[in-house]
Amino acid sequence: MSRKVIISLVIILAIALLSVFYAKTKTQKSPLVLMTDFGVKDGAVAAMKGVALNLAPDLMIQDLTHEIPAYNIWEGAFRLQQTAPYWPTGTVFVCVVDPGVGTERKSIILKTKANHYYVGPDNGLFTLVAENEGVEEIREISAANRLPNSQNSYTFHGRDVFAYSGAKLASAGINFEEVGEKVADNKLVMLDYPKPKVENGLISGGIPILDIQYGNVWTNIDSKTTNQLGLKIGDKLSVEIFDGEKKVFEEEMPYVHTFGDVKEGENLCYMNSLLNLSFGINMDDFSKKYKVGSGTNWRVELRKL
Repeated sequence: MSRKVIISLVIILAIALLSVFYAKTKTQKSPLVLMTDFGVKDGAVAAMKGVALNLAPDLMIQDLTHEIPAYNIWEGAFRLQQTAPYWPTGTVFVCVVDPGVGTERKSIILKTKANHYYVGPDNGLFTLVAENEGVEEIREISAANRLPNSQNSYTFHGRDVFAYSGAKLASAGINFEEVGEKVADNKLVMLDYPKPKVENGLISGGIPILDIQYGNVWTNIDSKTTNQLGLKIGDKLSVEIFDGEKKVFEEEMPYVHTFGDVKEGENLCYMNSLLNLSFGINMDDFSKKYKVGSGTNWRVELRKL
């Protein structure tokens, strides 16, 4: 074999090995998405990002939001499931709404059947993504996957446990099996909330969240539920809204495509971007005007007229 042929073969082999290396490197990294109730007034979020980048300087880190109201586990659960479906498989979500930080509640990583990973406290924060995506497996984060020399810190698991272990997983520093021990029976803390249903011509459901910027009221009543009544554009609905057992709103409203289908200042029912029934006012704030809130205590009842 000539020297020229040997050199050519070496070059081809080197190119092939480099291609495999870069392909492997590319597929190993996953996006790391952060969601907290910390706000951005101090350095808490930046500290989490610093921990992650120290492990993997080329890691792609994105923010879901850091404006979850303080201690509001339910709102965190909703914002997470509102956003997660649009992220690629393999994405690692570090989620910190953790009023029980430092207590006996578990620190976990949930792998769903949609191949997303959710890192955070087992306090109900993963209720909706678990329901929507299905639970593949849950592992409790081991002491080996905690930021070194942080064992005397009890109140910042977002930095010391969740950002650190999430970054290790996203950067392929560990695989999922190395996170820690399996949680028996994939048992997960789940929040209780009003589910959408139809009974005797009455549709009921919950108000999980507000469209905060504009004051629209979003229910969890989906199109599959409204279709059971044959609801169609142009119909009128009788709407009642309750805070616990207290009725705070009752009115008839048209069911339309969008805000401009009614006059300015008029109420409307419509399907929001998640295809859930919602209430609004054209060019005004429904929640403020009628003092309507959101959460597991809020529910709605409606009939087609």
